[in-house]
Amino acid sequence: MKGLVLGLDVGSSVAKAGLFDADANEVAIAALPVSLDRSRQGRVEFDPLAVQATVARLIGQVSRSAGIAPGEIRAVGIAAAMVGGVLIDAANRPLRPGINWEDSRAQPLIAAMQAREPRVLSRIFRSSGCVLQQGCTLPVLAALAAEEPETVARAHAFVSLKDNLRAWLTGRIGADRTEAAVAPGNASTRDRSPLMITAFGLDGLAHLLPPAEESHAVGGTVTAAAAATTGLRVGIPVAVGAGDVPCTVLGAGGARPGLAIVILGTTAMVGVTHSAPLFTPPDLGLLFTLPGTCWFRAMVNVAGTLNLDWALKILAPELTGGNAMAAFEMLARQSPPGANGVVYLPYLSDSGIIAPTVDPTARAGFGGLAPRHTRADMARAVYEGVALSLTELLELTGFSGDAITLVGGGARSGLWPKMIADLCGKPVTLRAGHEFGARGAALLARVALGDLRDMAEAAAMVPPERLRLEPDPALADVASLARSRYLAFRGDA
Repeated sequence: MKGLVLGLDVGSSVAKAGLFDADANEVAIAALPVSLDRSRQGRVEFDPLAVQATVARLIGQVSRSAGIAPGEIRAVGIAAAMVGGVLIDAANRPLRPGINWEDSRAQPLIAAMQAREPRVLSRIFRSSGCVLQQGCTLPVLAALAAEEPETVARAHAFVSLKDNLRAWLTGRIGADRTEAAVAPGNASTRDRSPLMITAFGLDGLAHLLPPAEESHAVGGTVTAAAAATTGLRVGIPVAVGAGDVPCTVLGAGGARPGLAIVILGTTAMVGVTHSAPLFTPPDLGLLFTLPGTCWFRAMVNVAGTLNLDWALKILAPELTGGNAMAAFEMLARQSPPGANGVVYLPYLSDSGIIAPTVDPTARAGFGGLAPRHTRADMARAVYEGVALSLTELLELTGFSGDAITLVGGGARSGLWPKMIADLCGKPVTLRAGHEFGARGAALLARVALGDLRDMAEAAAMVPPERLRLEPDPALADVASLARSRYLAFRGDA
């Protein structure tokens, strides 16, 4: 098959690739695991060279699935896990392990900033539209400068995972606007903020932060060295690229004002696309700059499918192998809607929550348990707890539209999509395809190639609706009671 474009979506735990035709249809997909090093308290790191090797294997794997050679691919777009970063030298070589967004080494630095200026986090939010997370690029760089000054002194640039991969493929160092704005930066200008750089004491290291370019611009071409490693053809364009969330929104057809997207992956996120940056409600959630001219205002539960992974291990350890999650879902179906009164708070993250309130100490838990309850009730409560958290987050966005689009690993569940529709009282749509982050990256590559005129044309390439799930009116009372129990338990927790 000719004329295919490669989209890469390299996350914290899985790297995914997709090949897409001229109509942005998914022709082939592939995935490989990515490893994180959590061996030291508060440190979450990765080996950039190992990630590059994984991506090289992935390119070969997805090409074989499509029945083509990697050299037949016309262009590349990259999405990847956001913030954190990789210190590289002038030859694009990593000077130390990369730092993932979950890393918390910057927490003492942030605490010291708050002690000096109690409202500093609000000031940061007014610029970036994002609650400051410990693994954001600027605090991480400031922490590295304090902990490893000799290494930082040798650095040529501090780049995101996506931009490290682009430098590996093209030899060109850069950044894009989706990353610069959440560093934290300035969401209104869609760029870095000198005020934020100063706030973190980084004026002397600002040269390590590359200028931000448009995500759909040509960010370089594949070098001979990268071609030898990946099989890609020398000279094909690589788009500047974007963060994984903006690319997923674009790929799912959500990069148009007024649309709501639920991304149910390791992290659960509910957001609405706007034509201007939205900073309300204040000091909650995240604001993503999208490729083009829109913004995605999102409320986040840091733990999404992570809750299911944990529940499977704890509640049904005998379920193993490739069908384990399907079997766990069958277990949950043995309990009726409402889980016989069992409630689950899905805050299963060491970093707490950043919506509906900011609380780094928030943790998961069950409520309403009695001797009569079974593990099926507890299993269903986990599914419902995540769905109810999404319902609460959707209300925070102020979304007044019709349906919401669900993407991410959770969208593949046979139980969750309909449950979300029932509990939030809105239709849930599922789109054709699986890897929407890779699809969004591929759309950026199409614009870079000139196949598409601009980002407006790319945003209009919405994947077809494959399923629409309406809320069941017969379950309205059950859903209302479940929401009341959830909110009461969250208030007491």
